[in-house]
Amino acid sequence: MTETEVFMQQVIYGLSNGMIIALVALGYTMVYGIVELINFAHGDVFTLGGFLTLTIVGALGAAAIIDPANLGDSSHWLLLFALVIGAGIFCGGLNVAIDRVVYKPLRRAPKLTQLVAAIGVSFILVNLALFWGGAPMEVFGGGNAAAASKDFPELLEGRNLLGEDSNVVLRLEDVSIFIITIPLMIALTVFVKATRLGRGMRATAQNPVAAKLMGIDTDRVIAATFMIGGFLGGAASVMWSLYNNTISFQMGFRAGMDAFTAAVLGGIGSMPGAMVGGVLIGLIRAMSDQYIETRWTNVVVFGVLILILIFRPSGLLGLKQREKV
Repeated sequence: MTETEVFMQQVIYGLSNGMIIALVALGYTMVYGIVELINFAHGDVFTLGGFLTLTIVGALGAAAIIDPANLGDSSHWLLLFALVIGAGIFCGGLNVAIDRVVYKPLRRAPKLTQLVAAIGVSFILVNLALFWGGAPMEVFGGGNAAAASKDFPELLEGRNLLGEDSNVVLRLEDVSIFIITIPLMIALTVFVKATRLGRGMRATAQNPVAAKLMGIDTDRVIAATFMIGGFLGGAASVMWSLYNNTISFQMGFRAGMDAFTAAVLGGIGSMPGAMVGGVLIGLIRAMSDQYIETRWTNVVVFGVLILILIFRPSGLLGLKQREKV
């Protein structure tokens, strides 16, 4: 491969992974923007979305679904969209339930208390994923190795869309990520800007007390925020599973750290910032893996984050907040 081809291949990898990270990052930044809570359990909600996806595929019969002769046909695309919706609703509902049971009673508690509660929920969900990994199903290895990574079957044809003679590989999995993520991001932007509930979210984010005095049901707004953030995380879990062909009970830690970093890099609380941050993290990781070394990738990612925050503490697209005294 020429240097140009190598670079283009890493751009494809970076953009594909970056779009997935951006979806997860949106969940972090939306919740923080509304209730100023860093929901560390969000990555583990993402994990459970991946496990639900594999469970559904296994229940439908992996051997029948993954017929090499039919990979990429319309039935597989319909299955993919159904998995995205199903995992999204599941993760969104789980997110709302966590807020109702854990976060809502602590709404007026010190921020440190809320943070510790979020970490506690994260540990609970990790162990739930570990338990789920021991399910007695063929796709989970018969339940014999709960902690082992699980193979996720290919749902789409793996041929190179640029031609078998091309050294740069673009697969349907790459294309599907953009087909799923870009409309979701556009729909979220339109929803927040053009709907009554979206305006309520923006008002609650700016001043929750004033929003409540103006008749906005802030509890409903917060629940909707958790629902939307969880839905995006669930959709991202399907794309992650499809793209990487493997899931594990700890995958939410890696994805969650990347997404949280992306949210901070772009400007925590800023939705455009989360999108930009996710794509940047994906590209930085891909280029570091190729041109430096994989073991140094985390150093490079967090080094870039630190440098940006030194010169722009609010992030790339974040707004400077006036300190209250």
